[in-house]
Order: sequence, then structure tokens, then C-alpha cells
Amino acid sequence: MAIKPAPESGRLKADDRLLDRTHIGAMAAQAIVLIAVLLTLIVDERYHDRLAGVAALGLASVFGLQLILRRVALSIRARQQQQFRQTRDSREQIQELFAMTDMLQAAETYEDASAVLMATARRLLPAYGAALFVFNNSRDRLDLARAWDMPDGFTVPESLSPSNCWALKRGKPHINAPADATLCCAHHASQIASVELPMMACGQLHGLLVLVHHEQDGAFAQLLEIRRLGRALADSMSLALSNIALREKLRTQSLRDPLTGLYNRRYMEDALERFVSLGSRSGASTSVIMLDLDNFKKLNDEHGHAKGDAVLRDVAAQIVGALRPSDVVCRYGGEELVAILPDCSLEDALEKAEALRTRIESLAASHECAISASLGVGAVPETATSATDILPITDTALYAAKKAGKNRVVSSDKRPGRDAIRLASVTAKPN
Repeated sequence: MAIKPAPESGRLKADDRLLDRTHIGAMAAQAIVLIAVLLTLIVDERYHDRLAGVAALGLASVFGLQLILRRVALSIRARQQQQFRQTRDSREQIQELFAMTDMLQAAETYEDASAVLMATARRLLPAYGAALFVFNNSRDRLDLARAWDMPDGFTVPESLSPSNCWALKRGKPHINAPADATLCCAHHASQIASVELPMMACGQLHGLLVLVHHEQDGAFAQLLEIRRLGRALADSMSLALSNIALREKLRTQSLRDPLTGLYNRRYMEDALERFVSLGSRSGASTSVIMLDLDNFKKLNDEHGHAKGDAVLRDVAAQIVGALRPSDVVCRYGGEELVAILPDCSLEDALEKAEALRTRIESLAASHECAISASLGVGAVPETATSATDILPITDTALYAAKKAGKNRVVSSDKRPGRDAIRLASVTAKPN
């Protein structure tokens, strides 16, 4: 299929042809005048009047053609000036986009990236409001990350569903212009026109950029004109969002257990050291609950590893749901879990441990198999002096709970001078 020339290129070619023809016509008229003047020197005087008329007509033609030449030259100069301004604006836009890309490389969070986008968009598109939406972790909706310079009457939703957005469905820019009777997204509840630009990187959608024109008259044409620049902004931003999501995923994988979603042992050790140090300065206790599922190997052998994994996930969910948001729950290894309870005394930790034991035991009905746990409890400074010895001491209490018959909570010894008790069994329910 032949490629159609651009309208601007066609006008330039037409002006060039008109300029060439006008030059040729002017040269021909000047030649006629010159010939008429020369003929007056060699012909009889009775023809001089006619030759003078021919010369006058030639001069008039030259004058007319000179006017046409000037008009064409002015038109060409105006178009060249326009092209110069467009080239200069394009160069400035490219420089801004390069600067934005450079700044986005240093962005560590979505907040950082959205701040860079806002600053760049305000320079490149000062007459437009904008909103940035980013997918949540479950990727079932997009949450508003930042909005700025929105016109009055345009309501920005806090979240939107991908199924209600044509731009996300098609993966292409989409203009919502109710005044021009365009197809509008279900979430677009305003009469103000907007263009929505999906952010794609590595074959995956990462967010949505919405640009809104402040004026309603001619908004559709204006949005069409800036769609290319908006797409460049969205493409640069999409790469940043992809990098941030990848870094967050790697960080989560380095800190979280992939099966249960709990923190891993490395994070637990750092958190325990931090909480114990804070507690020593404030005088608060830091308690540790160590939990081990009873007869877990037997459960895996009889019901399969898939059942064992499901039980571990549900046990982790029960523990997280029973504790405070400030508490840290970790997978210590295998079926052994650890909960760190900052600013919690040994007595309060024993009550929490018993509540956890009860919640874990209640899972037996839903999984149709025997599920129980043995728990050991320790605290700094009641039973240990530092983060280094609290884990071995609590593990000893857990071993005592196993040895005493499983499915029970056992406290560690209290240190001398702190009403010491030897591995006191808080509850002992036969397995």
C-alpha cells in the first residue's frame, strides 16, 4: 500500500512548484521587455508605440509576478519559522523526557516516581491536569497514586477496575469526550474530556495515566494533539513502575517465606535484635513465642505434601490474625514458626500463646485431620538477657512442651530475682 504524504509536506511541495513557475514567468516577462526595448532600436518609429505597449505589459507582468513571489516567500518563511518553533519545542520536550528518565532511575518508591512525573508533566503540559493510577498487589484494581491540577467538576476516583476502562482493555490510548459523543469508560463520570494512557512494560500493564484538558471547547482536538507526548510520558513512567515493582518483589522474596508469606529467619533475627535494643532503652519487655506443629511429618506422609502446605498457610494466617500489626511472625524453619511481641510481658505472651494454640487446634475440623501445636514462650528481660540467648531459651521451653505430651504452652525459666519458675506448664491438654 502506498504511503500518503503528510499534509505539511504536500503544502511545501506545492509552494516550491509555484515558486519555480513564478520565477520562470518573471524571467519570461523580463525577456519580453528586453526584446521590446531592443526592437525599438532597429525597427521603424511607427512601431515604437506598439513596442512600448508590449514593454509596459511586460513590466506590469513582472510587477505582478514579483508580488506573487513575495507572497510565496512570506508564506514559506512563516512556515519555516513554524517548523523552527516546532523543532525547538520538540528538542525541549526530548530534553525534558531524558531528564525525567534520568530522575526516574533514582526513584525507589511509587511516591518518588509520581513526584517526578508530576514535575515533568507540569512543564510539558501546563494546561492539563493529570492522575496516576497503579495496580495493587493482587492486580484486581488500580489505586490512585497521585493527582494534580484537576479542573473543577472532574472527580478523580480513589480506585478503578480494569474491566471498566477501555484503555486498559485494549492496551491503547483512549479519549473520553462526552461532548463529542465518543465511547466513554464506565468509570468516567464527568462531562470534561480526558485521554487515558495505559502504562505497559515488558508485556505487562503497570498503571494508567489520565490527562484532562481544562477547557471544554476544542478539548477533543487538543487531546488528539498531545496524545503522542502523553504516550512518551506514560512509556517512560511504565519502565520506572516496572523497575520499582521488580525491586519490591526481590526485596519481598529476600525477606518473606514464599509458602506462608511470613518473614524469613534472616529478617526475624534482625527484627529481634532491634526490638530487644528498643525495649532495653524504654524498659519494656520483648517476648518470643516459638511454635512447632505436632506430628507434621505424619500428616505429610498420610495426606500428602499439598495438604501439609495448606495447613502451614492456614496456621500462618491464624497467627497473623491473632496478633497485633506491630508483632512480627516468621517461619523459623520447616514447621517451626516464631512470633516476636515487642512491648509485651511474659504473662501477656503466655495468654497470647494459649490463644494461638486454641486457634491452631480449631483448624482440624476444616482440614479433616489432627492439627495441634506445641509452644514455648520466653521474654527479655524476664527469662533472657539479650537477643542472642532468648531463642535458645525459648526453644528449650518448646522442647519441654513436646516432651510433656505436645499440644500445650510452656514458659521458660524466669531469671533469678524475677520469681523464677522451672518450665511451668500453663496448659497441658493431651494430644
